[in-house]
Amino acid sequence: MTTKRESILADIASSLAGTVQVGSRIYRSRVVPLARGESPAIVIEPISDTAEQVTALPTLDWSLTVRVSVIVRSAVPDQAADPIIEDMHSKIVSDLTLGGYAIDVQPQSVNFELVEADQPAGVISCDYVVRYRTSVSDLSS
Repeated sequence: MTTKRESILADIASSLAGTVQVGSRIYRSRVVPLARGESPAIVIEPISDTAEQVTALPTLDWSLTVRVSVIVRSAVPDQAADPIIEDMHSKIVSDLTLGGYAIDVQPQSVNFELVEADQPAGVISCDYVVRYRTSVSDLSS
């Protein structure tokens, strides 16, 4: 059995397959640095997940913050990442239920980290809040 959280993260990863310029370089919670030849790439990671009981029913409403980072190498990294981010965003919000696991998906913020390396690099992180519901006693339903 899999939690709804894991199903949501898996759905986001699968929906991003074929993102422009990225192909299959889509990683879940990757902690190993990317080699030069592995970029551009996308890394998907959960940031936080907060529960709230808002009804008298035995359910929990969750707010899962998911960070989707685009990693590029270019003289102007944010410019190089722009078409990737545009395609990525449209794929994430094309199904606001994420395969039926979520209630809603809302973009939250975009952060830019530009670094000097052997070739200038950038990590553009897009945070999304995914709202979903589970029963109090079972995180998979």
